[in-house]
Amino acid sequence: MAIATMTTPLPISFFPILLLIPAVCFTICHANSNLLCIQSEREALLKFKHHLIDPSNRLSSWVEGGDCCEWTGVVCHNSTGHVNKLHLAAPLSEPDGFATNAEMEAYYNSRLGGKINPSLLELKHLSSLDLSYNDFNSIHIPKFFGLLESLTYLNLSRAQFQGAIPHILANLSKLQYLDLGGNDLKSKSLQWVSGLSSLQYLDLSSADLSEATDWVQVTFKLPSLLELHLSGCGLNNDPSPTSVNSTKSLVVLHLSGNSLSSVPKWIFSLHGLVSIDLSYNFLEGSIPDYFGNISFLEVLDLNWNHLNSSIPNSLYSLNRLQFLSLGNNQLQGTISSAIGNLSSVTQLDLSVNQLNDQIPLSIGELSSLKLFDVSKNQLNGQIPLSIGQLTSLEKFDVSENQLNGQIPLSIGELSSLKLFDVSKNQLNGQIPWSIGQLSSLKLFDVSENQLNGTFPLSLGRLESLETLDCGYNLLEGVVSETHFSNLTRLTTLAASHNRLRFEPNSSWIPPFQCERIELGNWHLGPKFPQWLKFQKKLSYLDISCAGISDVMPTWFLNLPTQFKHLNLSSNQLRGEISYLNVRNIVDLSSNRFIGPLPRVFPTLPFLILSNNSFSGSLFELLCNSSSEKGMEVLYIDKNLISGDIPDCWNHWQRLILLNLGSNNLTGKIPPSLWHLNLKMLNLRNNTMFGELPSTLQNSPNLIMFDLSENHFSGSVPAWIGDKLSKLVILSLRSNNFDGHIPHKICDLQFLQNLDLAHNNISGVIPKMF
Repeated sequence: MAIATMTTPLPISFFPILLLIPAVCFTICHANSNLLCIQSEREALLKFKHHLIDPSNRLSSWVEGGDCCEWTGVVCHNSTGHVNKLHLAAPLSEPDGFATNAEMEAYYNSRLGGKINPSLLELKHLSSLDLSYNDFNSIHIPKFFGLLESLTYLNLSRAQFQGAIPHILANLSKLQYLDLGGNDLKSKSLQWVSGLSSLQYLDLSSADLSEATDWVQVTFKLPSLLELHLSGCGLNNDPSPTSVNSTKSLVVLHLSGNSLSSVPKWIFSLHGLVSIDLSYNFLEGSIPDYFGNISFLEVLDLNWNHLNSSIPNSLYSLNRLQFLSLGNNQLQGTISSAIGNLSSVTQLDLSVNQLNDQIPLSIGELSSLKLFDVSKNQLNGQIPLSIGQLTSLEKFDVSENQLNGQIPLSIGELSSLKLFDVSKNQLNGQIPWSIGQLSSLKLFDVSENQLNGTFPLSLGRLESLETLDCGYNLLEGVVSETHFSNLTRLTTLAASHNRLRFEPNSSWIPPFQCERIELGNWHLGPKFPQWLKFQKKLSYLDISCAGISDVMPTWFLNLPTQFKHLNLSSNQLRGEISYLNVRNIVDLSSNRFIGPLPRVFPTLPFLILSNNSFSGSLFELLCNSSSEKGMEVLYIDKNLISGDIPDCWNHWQRLILLNLGSNNLTGKIPPSLWHLNLKMLNLRNNTMFGELPSTLQNSPNLIMFDLSENHFSGSVPAWIGDKLSKLVILSLRSNNFDGHIPHKICDLQFLQNLDLAHNNISGVIPKMF
């Protein structure tokens, strides 16, 4: 769950360019309501509208005879009445991955499309044109845009344009702001940019500039350029040494997502830089010391590279720095106590490196810090007590290190804290009671440590909490309803593998609607937990090893939610199950379920029903549909399944692990089974018979092959040594095989377990053994 975003912020000290960017608005009225727009311009706009596709009728105010200065997105000059701004950016931002279908549909309908009519050329006084975030369905940028000579602002970003960037745009000598980012564009040279002598802001992100080797020489000759955004452009290292005037005006340089293997040296001549983004490149070696000379620097993003040095001391002198991201590299060494000098830093990301030693106490001096992420390193020692001084802190992530000691009581002072993640360390002691003071906390993850003591009652006061994960610890004692009394926003409750006992009143109705509940190894029984009846959004449930000895309730199988993951294993649940509405993983192993095998979702990848009393045939499960099955793992061993194995495996092409051992299966292995790309086949302890068919050679990826304790006969084929070369376990024990042990078995170089005992095999044991 993202609590604090890691997007590079606009430097707060950099304001000149903001004056150039018009505010996006969608109903803009003329300042002088008595002044009508020019008739020729009104007609030009109507022609422009006629060729647009407008699914949401955004331009409904654009009607014949109306005052175009009152139309949506149109701005007229307040004295002449000429149209000088046209702001038609899509009004809705792109939805995230959690958007509903209705939100997605509203977004797509809000975007304009179609063609762009040259009638815009009639708007002789047009200074600002914004068509960003629309959908022009891969048309080219119209060349006539280069004839709109009054333009100072042109924004076509993320509007689904494609093709070559028209070089005629070089005619726009008054242009101060040009954003073509996020389209599918290409330019073999940037020489055309040199004509934009007034340009202050240039964004060509996502354009293919891999052949534009002149990008440095051209852009750095623009006398007024303040911001340069060339992210994801396929740029390589500059082949020629380039000298850059140290008085250059550039303040923002974003080159993320390219193929740079070293930091361009000319960057260090740009002493006025405020923001540098070189993330998602292939930078190697050391972080250059020269960054410390760029004294105005507020944003430095070197995330996702291959840098492998220590953190240079020069970085700690950048007292204006607000955003520092060095994550996802191979940085080594320690975090210096000099980090306390970064008095302005608000976001500090050193995650996914190889940093060691302790987190310095001086971290408490970063009074403006909002995000501190050192996860996935090799840090040791204790969490410094000084973190209690970070009253602005919103995200604290030290997960996946080697930290020890206790969680300090001082975390209760972090009144702004939203995310606290110390998982996968070696912390001990109790969860501090002061946790209950964190009224803004949304995520609390202390899983996979050695915490002991009880589940603190103060957790029940965290009204903002959405994710609670304290699994895989040594917590013990009784958990009551009071522990959850105010957790109305809880969506994830994960606390498996502790020594906790939950005994709510049978009529308890939880205050939360969880999507994920993991209470494996809790004591929840002996009755099936009635309170789960009220969880209408549940998609992940693990109540394995929970001491439940009860009939599976009908209401649980009829819950309106569709599970993604259901683990009820290692209880004493009983009864029949006709259908399982689960998409990804089902584990009902080690219970006492009876009756026919349940029907399952056609694309279910993992089904584990081992160690129950399911009976009947395999036919309904395997053959009830001709559609492609999504199953990858199928375990039905240790049940009472009887009859032949049906010959309908042609639709199970994804299956790799199949365990049907310890049932009452009879007959031969069906031919269609050998059309699968199996890695494991276990049919042990049944009453099957027949010889090993030559079609078994079609399963070259078998790692485990177990036919023991059946009635198979014939000789052990020599081709096993050639065709099943990946075998690690081969067990043919307690069958009726005869003949000699083939020498070819000696060629199985990965073989660790070979069991041919209790057969009729004769002859000499191969010397290679």
